[in-house]
Amino acid sequence: MASKCIVSHLHLYPHLSLHSAIPHQHPNFSRLPPTNLSLPVKFKASFPKRCIIFVPRASSSSSGQSSVGKKFYEFDPHPTLTNDDLKPTRPSQRNYHWKQMARHWVGLVVGVPAYYMAGSLVELGMAWWQGIATVVAANMILLVPLVLTGHPGTKYGISFPVLARSSFGIRGAHVPTSLSALVCCGWYGIESWIGGEAIYLFLPNSIKQSSFSQPLPWLGTSPLEFACFIAFWLVQLVAVLKGMEGVKAFQKYAAPTLIMLTSFLLIWAYVKAAGLGHLLNMSSRLSSSEFWSLFFPSLTANISFWTTIALNIPDFTRFAKTQRDQIIGQAGLPIFMGLFTFVGLAVTSSTQVIFGHVISNPIHLLGQIGGLTTMILAILGISLATMATNIAANVVAPANALVNLYPSLPSSHTEQVLCCQHCFALLFSHGDC
Repeated sequence: MASKCIVSHLHLYPHLSLHSAIPHQHPNFSRLPPTNLSLPVKFKASFPKRCIIFVPRASSSSSGQSSVGKKFYEFDPHPTLTNDDLKPTRPSQRNYHWKQMARHWVGLVVGVPAYYMAGSLVELGMAWWQGIATVVAANMILLVPLVLTGHPGTKYGISFPVLARSSFGIRGAHVPTSLSALVCCGWYGIESWIGGEAIYLFLPNSIKQSSFSQPLPWLGTSPLEFACFIAFWLVQLVAVLKGMEGVKAFQKYAAPTLIMLTSFLLIWAYVKAAGLGHLLNMSSRLSSSEFWSLFFPSLTANISFWTTIALNIPDFTRFAKTQRDQIIGQAGLPIFMGLFTFVGLAVTSSTQVIFGHVISNPIHLLGQIGGLTTMILAILGISLATMATNIAANVVAPANALVNLYPSLPSSHTEQVLCCQHCFALLFSHGDC
C-alpha cells in the first residue's frame, strides 16, 4: 500500500562504503541539502498510516562530515561529458570589454557577402534608403535574440553546446550544435573560395593564361584556382592554430584595418564620381503594394543572414566581463551593417559613372582600378575581411560542436579540434567550387 510505505533516499554512490565515511552516532533529525544520504529506518506498526520521511545525518560537529564531503562531494566529472573547453570560463579568461565585442562584429560585418545586401534590394526596385533601412531593421530585430542568447554565456561562462544541453539534454544537444556546425562549414567554404578568388584575380596574366587555368570537369574548377583556394585555406589554418586567443588577437588588429580600407574605397568612389549624386537620385521603382510584398521577404532574408551567430553567440559572450559589455558591444551590429551596406551601395552606384557600367563584385572592381599599390591593398583588404568573418563566424562554432561531440579526445586543446574542423570545411568547400 502506498499509504503504508516508507520512502528513503537511494545510495547515490554504491561503490563507496557509507559506514566507512560516517562514524556511528545517534541520528540528528535536521534539514539537509538534497544531496545528503539517509539511513533506512524501521517503524513499528503503531505508527500513523500516513508516510513520514525522516532524514537522519551525522552531527555537524563530527569529523566524519569532512570525510563525507571528501568522498561524496568532491568527484571529477565524467570524461565523456566535459573537458577544459566546455568548462565555464574562469574570471581571468573574461577579458572582453564592449570594445572587443564591437570589434568582433566589425570583423564579421565587413565582408563580400554583406557588401551586396543593400545593392541587391536596390536592383529589385527599392530606393537606396529603403534598402539600407531594411537591412538595419532586420539587424535590430536580430539584436533581441543575440542579447538574450548571449546572456547565459556571460552569466555562467558557458558555450552554446553546454547551453543547448539545458533544452535538448546531454545527447540531444548534439543535434542543434551539429546542424549549426554544418551550416558554418558550408559558409566557410564559400568565404574561403572568395579569398582564393582574390588571390587568383591578382596573379600575373602570364600565369592565368597557362594550361593550369583550364577547368577540369572532375574538379569543377581549374587547378590554378583550386591552388589559390588551398593557399588561402592554409593561411587561415595558421591564423587559428592559437585557438580562441588567436581569434581575439586577430580581431584586435583586423577591425581597425578593415575600417580604414573601407573608408579609402568610399573616398575613392566619391572623388572619381564627383560626389554621390547618382546614388542619392535613385528613387523607388515600386508601388506601395509592391514594396510591402518585397519588404517582408527581404526582411526575413536579412534576419537569416546572422541566425547561426545568434545561436552560438554564447561561444563569444562567455568571455565578456559583464552583461553591460556584451549588450553594448552587440548593439553596434545594426549600426555597422547599415554603414557597410551604405558603402557597398555607394561604391557600386559610382561604378556606373566611373566605368560606364555597374560593377557589383568588389573583387572585380579592385581589379579594374589597377596599380601596384591598389593591388596590394586589395589583396590585404579582401583577405582580412574574409578571414575576419570566416574565423569568427565559421570556425568557432564547429570547433565547439566537435568538442561537445567528442569531449574525451586525448587532447583538450582547441587547436586540434580546429584542425579537424578545417578538414570538414575543405570537403564542403570542394562542393562549393
